[in-house]
Parts: sequence; C-alpha cells; structure tokens
Amino acid sequence: MTIVHSSLLQNYQLGGTNDEMISPSLAIKPAWETLLKNIDLIGEKELSSRQEDLNWHLAENGVTYNVYNDPQGLNRPWNLNVTPSLITEKEWIKIEKGIQQRAELFNLILKDLYGKRELISNGIVPLEVIFSHRGFLRQCDQITSKTTKQLQIYGVDLSRGPDGRIWVISDRTQAPSGMGYALENRLTMGRVLPDLFQGMNVKKLTTFFQQFNNLLIDSSPRKIDNPNIVVLTPGPLNETYFEHSYLASYLGYSLVQGNDLVVRNQHLWMKSLKGLKKIDVVLRRVDDMFVDPLELREDSHLGVPGLLEVIRNKNVSIVNPVGSRVLENPGLVPFMQGIAKYFLNEPLILPQIASWWCGQEKERQYVLDNLPNLIVKRIDRSQTDNVFVGQQMSKAQLEALGKEILDRPYRFVAQDKISFTTTPTYLNGTLEPRNMVWRTFAIANKKEYSVMPGGLVRVAPDKDKAAVSNQIGGLSKDIWIVNEKDDNSQIKSSVNRKSSISLSGLDDLPSLTAENLYWAGRYVGRTLMTARFLRMALKQISYVQLNEGEPTSEDLQIILRAITNLTSTFPGFASEEEVKDPYQEILAVILDKKRIGSLAYTINLFSNAYFSIRNLWSSDMWRVFGRIENIWKEIQDDPDPNIRKIIQALDQLITRLIAFMSLVEESILIEQGLLLYFIGLQMEQSMLNISKCRSMLVFELEEQVEYEVLEALLNSHESLNIYRHSYRSHIKLENVIELLLLDMKYPRSLAYKLNRLLKDLSVLPHSKVSHELTKYEKFVFEAFSKLRLATTAQLIETDKSKMIRENLDQLLSELSELLHQTSLAVANTYFSHTYQQNQLVAQNFNA
Repeated sequence: MTIVHSSLLQNYQLGGTNDEMISPSLAIKPAWETLLKNIDLIGEKELSSRQEDLNWHLAENGVTYNVYNDPQGLNRPWNLNVTPSLITEKEWIKIEKGIQQRAELFNLILKDLYGKRELISNGIVPLEVIFSHRGFLRQCDQITSKTTKQLQIYGVDLSRGPDGRIWVISDRTQAPSGMGYALENRLTMGRVLPDLFQGMNVKKLTTFFQQFNNLLIDSSPRKIDNPNIVVLTPGPLNETYFEHSYLASYLGYSLVQGNDLVVRNQHLWMKSLKGLKKIDVVLRRVDDMFVDPLELREDSHLGVPGLLEVIRNKNVSIVNPVGSRVLENPGLVPFMQGIAKYFLNEPLILPQIASWWCGQEKERQYVLDNLPNLIVKRIDRSQTDNVFVGQQMSKAQLEALGKEILDRPYRFVAQDKISFTTTPTYLNGTLEPRNMVWRTFAIANKKEYSVMPGGLVRVAPDKDKAAVSNQIGGLSKDIWIVNEKDDNSQIKSSVNRKSSISLSGLDDLPSLTAENLYWAGRYVGRTLMTARFLRMALKQISYVQLNEGEPTSEDLQIILRAITNLTSTFPGFASEEEVKDPYQEILAVILDKKRIGSLAYTINLFSNAYFSIRNLWSSDMWRVFGRIENIWKEIQDDPDPNIRKIIQALDQLITRLIAFMSLVEESILIEQGLLLYFIGLQMEQSMLNISKCRSMLVFELEEQVEYEVLEALLNSHESLNIYRHSYRSHIKLENVIELLLLDMKYPRSLAYKLNRLLKDLSVLPHSKVSHELTKYEKFVFEAFSKLRLATTAQLIETDKSKMIRENLDQLLSELSELLHQTSLAVANTYFSHTYQQNQLVAQNFNA
C-alpha cells in the first residue's frame, strides 16, 4: 500500500513487514512527524544537495570501508543516507534494559565457560555447543582479568520483529565493529544537516564515549591514572581499518600492529624508537585465533608471540578478552532463556529468533521436517561459510543439507525465517522503505553496562533485498533516540582523558608507525621526482615530434636511458636493442601498476604507506590525497591517453603532491614522527638526484647535445629559473654541477640535503646516547665529507680515451652506495620486526 504524506512519500509502498515510520493503522508515527516536517522545510532539491554534501564530507574525511575483492578497490567510500531512523525514549528505556541484561548474561557466560563451567555441568547448555565451537580456546581456560567485568564491550544487532517489538538478531563479542562509524555518522549529520535536528531532542553520544575512555583506563592491571593504552589493528587491509585509526586518533592512543609489540619478562611492550615501553591495556581489533602465534595459530603475523602468558599473569588487559568469540555462537540462542533463569532468575527482556539446536533429537527432527521453511547455520560459521535459506534451495540441495545435519548434528542450528522492519531511506529523490538492521553497543562500568544511545543502522542496498551487509554494498544511517526534553550535553571533538598520550614524543613512537612515516617520505619524494622527470621527457618527445625530428636524437636517447635508470624499470631504454616506440615504453613506465618501479607502482606504495598511518593525517591532507587518487584514476581509465593528456595529468599530480608535502608539516609535530618523514624524503630525493646526475652528466657529449641534456636536467629538477637567475649565463656543465651537487645554500642541491639529513639523523634517540656517531650517521657523514671535499674542476675532468668523467662517476657511485648503507642502518636500528617464536607442537583449529 502507498502512503501519501508529502511529495517524498508518493512511492512509499509498504510490503508485509513492520515499518519504523508507519504504524499498523497506516498512520505516521508521532515521533516521525517532526522529522518529516523538517525534511519538507528543507525541500526535495535541497535534500538531494545535502546528500551530495554528506558524500563529499565523508570522502573528504577519508571515511572508508574495505570490501574484499571489490573491483572498486579496497577503500570504498562510506555511504551515509541523509535520513536517520528514530526510536522514542519511551521504547528506548526497555530496549536499554534488555541490552544491559544481555550484556551481563554474556559476561557471566564468558566467566563460567573459562572458569567453573557450571552451565555445562548443570545441564543448562550441552557441552557440544561449546566444545565444538572454534571460538572456545582451551588455551584460555581459567584465565581471568582484574577488571570488574570479564566482557567489557558488547555489540548487538537489532531489528523490529513481526510482533512490533525490537528483537535480537545476533550478538557481537569478539571485537565489535561500528562504534567509530556510528560516531562519525552522527558528527557528519550534525555538520551537514543541523536543521534536521530542530525540535527532535536527540540523545547525544558524548557521555558514552567518555565512559568508553574511562573503561579503557580503568581496565589497567596496574590501576594507575596514566596507563599506556594501544589500539591493536590487523592493518590497513582489514575491512574496518578506518574505524581502528579513527578511534585511536579520537581517543588519543597509539595505533599498533602485532609487529609493534613484543613480550619480555611476562609483560607486553611496545617497540618505540627509543626502546621498549610497557603496555597496560590493548583495545583489540585482531581476531582471537590470531593474537598469539606461539599458542594459537602459528601462521599468524597479526599477533604477538607469548601474549597469552602475559594475560595469564594479569600483566595486561585485553579488551575484549581473548576467547570471547565463543559467545558469538547461534547455538547458545535456544538456551538463553534457561541461562537467564539460571544466572539472573528472570526472563529475557528482548525477544530473539526462535532457534533449534540440531544436537537434540526432538529439535533435530523438527528441523529436518521443516527444512524448506527454516534458515540453517553452522554454530561457528566463518565469513566463507554459507547460510542455508530453505526457501531458496532445490530438493537435491535440501537433501544434501539434511544428510550433513545427520552426520554432524551438533554443528548446526536452525532458525525461523521472519521478516524484519523497514525504515524510510532517501534515494533517487524519494523516500523508500528498506530492510534495516541496527547495531548498538554496551560497555562495562564498575557495576553495570552503559548502552550507546544510538548506534549504526545498515539498510539493504536494494528495495527487494532482505540481506543487510556492508560487504554487499549496504547503506548506513544514523539512529536517533528522540526525547521529549532537550539533551543539553554536547558532542565534543575528543574526550577528556586522564591517561598519558602515547604519541607524546619521538621516543614513544611505535616502530611500525615510524617506519611507515619514513617510507611515506621516501615514496612521496620518489613519486614527485619521477613524475617531474617523466613530464620533462614527454615534453621533449612532444617537442621533437612537433619539429618533425627523429626520436633517435642523441640528447633524447640520454634522457630516455635516464628514465630507466631512475625508475629501475629495466631493460627499458637501457637495452642494447633500440625501443621502436619510446612513447609506449614511457606510457608503460607511467601507467603499468604491475611493473616494479613504474609511477603507478610507486603511487600504490605511497598510498599503502599513507593508509597505514591514516590516524596521523589532517582532514586537509585527506582532501588533497583524494584529489591525487582521482587524478590518477581518471588517467588510468582513459582509453586514449595521448601525450597531451598525460602531461596535463602529471601537471595536476605534481601540484597536488607539492600541496600534500606542505600539509604534512602542519599535521604532525617533529616529536610525533615528522622527523622520520623528513629523513625518508631527504634520503629518497638525494638518491634520485644522484641517479639523474649519473645518467646525464658523466658522459662527455657534443656541445649542442650537452646543452640540451643540461637544460632537460635542470627542467626536471625545477631548477632552470634558479640557474638563470644565479648564473646569468649560457648553461655550462660546471655551473650545473655546482648548483645541483655542491651548493650548500640551495635546498634542492645534494650537499644541502645531505647536510639536512645529517642534522635530522642526529636527533634520533640512538644518536643522542653518546658523543660517538651511530652507524647510519657515519655513512652520511662520510658521504657529506666526500661531496664537500670535491671540486668542480676535478668533477668535470674527462678521460679522453673513454669519453667519461671518471671522478664524477666514482663520486656519485660512492655516494649512492653510502646512502644505501645509511638506509639499511636506519632500518636495522629502528624498524626491525623480524623477531619470531614458533610453537613446539603444531595445532589444528579447523575442527
């Protein structure tokens, strides 16, 4: 039936399910009246504009969700719909109590399963439900923590059931995701659509996130005011990596990966630039099985060897505890009423889907008799396991499933197939009902659980789809708990905190963060210098073609060989065989992302390093980086990338890279890691400067050819105007060598960069330990000394028999090797992540 209230509701056609906005009597629910009035005041045209603003704002802030095997790439933009969903405070009070009850139940279940196991011994829960679930980790048996609650964070998926009440769909206890996305959704809605909030009295999220911060602080086993807290992430390829970095930045804690941490003397330590720093609390976003390769999955590179032993000794708190995945077990659902009566002596407040565990004879027979009408799941299914929807299966498939259930009945649970609620979603200029799932969160206080007054709503991507998932392209929505009175608390950009700031100084910088900053500097430097050189080469080719010259001219051949040497895309132009079409080879060097050394390959490395430390970057940097990605995507998608288009794209890329490099200095303090970025940048620019000069200055050439090559070199170095202003003369070799290599006052010269590099390296923690030079300082000092001792007269001397400037070639060769050794020494001193322990006995977790 179509509901007409305003022009936006002309096509609002209800199916046979409950709807959040429309009552069973087909009236608009009172709470939605004010929202619809606000939408009408904004107007259809302006609402579409605001939706575009939402999309732009989220893209500008770099809000992404990684979709595995997505043709659009890993970092898919986050989709937030302009219309929120609403829950009244009157209904919320009961929902909140139900969530608190369920969180407490799972806390007690977790404590019991790894403790006395009374639920099993008293017959409340069959032992097969627990022991056949891969989430039950025997290595965690009898492990407890010093926290008041064993389960600190609980996530629950909800929707309105067929009786009009809010039902529980599933429980999330291992590392519940969505909290950061919910906060970003609310903040973005507040910025873009403040007039939508008028008269709505929406409950704020401020207090909840303050309590979340206090939860982490209070979880410290040392019970101190300034515990060291880190957020442990699997890394930038994880689907919710944005949220990991977002929460780390919002709360002010270090974002670390497993290689940043190490176990020593039954304590957990973070590897910083200075040394080891004791960690008290870990907000875990790595799955249970991967946290400790010494005792759990030995092939894991995401965890920390020996971590479980630290936990056993109560020397670190893990939020949520390792082993809590066992609670994400649909096999527990049929027994939750009995568990509630056993632990709390009260019924469940929130209804749940009718479920039958197939390990019981009567229930199994019911499932087998009714397979076409049920949904069947494995109790410990992974993302790759199927959910069996009876109505969508053939007779043969149903028979095969029945046989599998009979073979291993304890592994299966069946549930009723019911229709959940729809919510109005603004799409294509109108409001449409879409199936929705709402995730909210409860966090442990000292006595009870606090529930987020809101959360994250996900709606189906298509009108006729019941499945709701971000991995299949679902949309997100904000959800508002609307109050009769105004909620006067204000959302703040960050929480008040009493714990120490982990990134307070260079000495405290996690080694992996430092390494990514260092390589971000190197990759952005490499991208910029490579783009400039390729742009110069294309202009030379274009100039030759315009004047009907031959692409085999000597000066052009030297430039082309320099491309191969600069990018290491061998054999390329360094081959003895002449390249028939230079433009096609350059095009491959620019666009072939699979070719090591190409510009596309380098940009990908730069992007990876950038995303690995995204929590450090400002919103302005996200905007510039987004422009870089867009420019690159456009040229890669162009079916006819001619020289003019490529040069224009390189112009835009270079401009954005320069803007990005300027913004880096505004986003991070020297003490917070900017120094590592500068060291990487100076190192890369110095090495590429040497490569260019060695390719273009070492061989003696005819006067006109040499002039063309020198001018091209100055152009690629953005130094032609500086040269003309400084020397006011015809371009001469000795002047070019002096400007690009020896000038101590010119920021682009090699001498200047080596001097800067020497000063920056002296600030690193190991450099300040004694008056002796470190290994990496010695290499740079030797390189700088050799360069300072060289004279222009010596460097331009030519061996007439070989037509080569041997002194210049030898110097540049020695400098290149010394810088290579410097890079290795820096990496070995600060970025060593090779420490590894192995299990004595291999274990199988695929039961």
